[in-house]
Amino acid sequence: MRIQVQFDLGQPVYVQIMDQVKSAAASGALQAGEPLPGIRPLAEQLRVNRNTVAKAYFELEREGVIETRPGKGCFLRNGQSRFRKAARTEMLLPQVDAVVVQAHHLQIPDEEVLQLLQERLTHFQNSRETSRS
Repeated sequence: MRIQVQFDLGQPVYVQIMDQVKSAAASGALQAGEPLPGIRPLAEQLRVNRNTVAKAYFELEREGVIETRPGKGCFLRNGQSRFRKAARTEMLLPQVDAVVVQAHHLQIPDEEVLQLLQERLTHFQNSRETSRS
């Protein structure tokens, strides 16, 4: 698993680390029981303070995403199937919120937003089926 951070993103580095670990777990790129990079090596790789990585790992452990095994490191917890669905949904929420806010500013009724969303989903599904043929 490779973690990258952007300092000009306006989002705290520890949150970026957390999001990437959650994303890797949700996508299956990181499997249950797999080790995460060590705190010190990851901090050196990212060129951040070790406390930043430690804070990300602490928060991930508090949320039940990872577990720390003394002397061995941090690992993705077993039984993350429920987390995986929640993480995928959580990753989508900012985009959905942005659409809702934009529709509000454009004064588009809820029914039209829902209809547009359904049309786009259908279009996407049809495109996928066409490309498979």
